[in-house]
Amino acid sequence: MTDETAPAPAPIAPPTRAPLSLRFSARDLLNVAIFAVIYFVIVFVFVIAMLGIVSPLAMLLTLPLAPIAAGIPYLLFLTRVRHAGMVTLFGLVVGLIYLMMGHPWQSTVVTVVVSLLAEVILRAGGYGSKWASIWAYTVFSAWFIGPWIPFFLDRAAYLRAQSAGTMGADYMAAFDQVVTVPAVLVMVLVTVICGFLGGLLGTAVLRKHFRAAGLA
Repeated sequence: MTDETAPAPAPIAPPTRAPLSLRFSARDLLNVAIFAVIYFVIVFVFVIAMLGIVSPLAMLLTLPLAPIAAGIPYLLFLTRVRHAGMVTLFGLVVGLIYLMMGHPWQSTVVTVVVSLLAEVILRAGGYGSKWASIWAYTVFSAWFIGPWIPFFLDRAAYLRAQSAGTMGADYMAAFDQVVTVPAVLVMVLVTVICGFLGGLLGTAVLRKHFRAAGLA
């Protein structure tokens, strides 16, 4: 009587990623449009609800939290990215939406640039790396510096423009005291760090989606 060992089960192959291509299908464009709008709405509503017209200090303290809230839809979008160009197009759509909402043109340029950098990171990971997705979102979150470029270029002119808006004199006086160049730079740095945390949160919440998409 011979001992027969059962054959070892064959390893389960991870889902294969589609070949890299610059051709956009209707589904690709639909995904870009849907998730760009979702991302915009979450950031916009979060910003208005959490800081908006409350106080300049509240703005500095709560604005960096927006990338954490928006990390889930962005990371979910990345599970649907199959080739180069989709992330850059996503950034272009988001940048144009904010431009129509009154952001300076420099903000759109910054958004496209950081989207291109995110694209490079994803490409280095073969569009199949969880950590590449996290770092791509971290870099993308640096777009939050874009709306502040006019502030850095000419703070006095920026304050005059804000004073001409709907904010009252008391608010603008507090803004002048609290919102300094160093404070904004620190806020942007914290925002990028929160982008990393948002990437971690997104991958944790969407673990099943990442496995199904073959993102390891």
